[in-house]
Amino acid sequence: MYRVAICDDEEKHREFVKSILITLSIKTNIEFAIELFDSGEQLASYYERHDIPFHILILDIEMGGMNGIQTARTIRGLNNLDEQIIFLTSYPKYMMESFDVMTFQYLIKPIAPSILEEKIIKLHQYFQALDKKYMVIKSGYEEVVLKYDELVSIEAAKSLTIKSKLHFTTTNQTYESKGIISDYALALKDCNFIQIHRSIIINLLHVKKFASGVVLMSNGKELPIGRSKMKEVKDTYTKFMIMKVD
Repeated sequence: MYRVAICDDEEKHREFVKSILITLSIKTNIEFAIELFDSGEQLASYYERHDIPFHILILDIEMGGMNGIQTARTIRGLNNLDEQIIFLTSYPKYMMESFDVMTFQYLIKPIAPSILEEKIIKLHQYFQALDKKYMVIKSGYEEVVLKYDELVSIEAAKSLTIKSKLHFTTTNQTYESKGIISDYALALKDCNFIQIHRSIIINLLHVKKFASGVVLMSNGKELPIGRSKMKEVKDTYTKFMIMKVD
């Protein structure tokens, strides 16, 4: 499922773009979680609160107050670099300026539904090409796309009601899902992840330091290293750091 933000100060345009995505979802089974924003300030504020980022931003350029390019520049300035941005505008004059914020597509209004559908399908294909950098988990009633680099740890959690419960902790929040920890350890072993305990997998990219049988992660959490895993973890981390320097 792709999280999409539609930002336009005219309701009819927001609803029009939303209807295109809903129609595309029905035709292709590509799922979207869509949120609407009526101003650049509202969308920028969303990001300033460190809420869950979007995969796709569809921004009108001409808006009262903060325009679309200013909004995108604010979001990029908060180190949100993975969002794919589609600009909608009635004027081609902003095209060169839009390149400064790493734009995926620049479309001139009025937008033909088939054109926007085509661009979204290309984005879907792009995300699929990056599937080795992402995983999809079932959390509650929705599917969540997690980027490997933002995943800090996976932990098996005790539960009286849910079998094989797992916590997936990212740089932004923790998701609950189900699965076998050893299966994830095997699938992720070549992607900078290592199992440090029978119930814990960590991302080596987020290791801050080791101390007295625990590892301190970038989110400030200390996780225990299994006694039998101690040498393997330290050797693997040493190799990881050497490769990183190279």
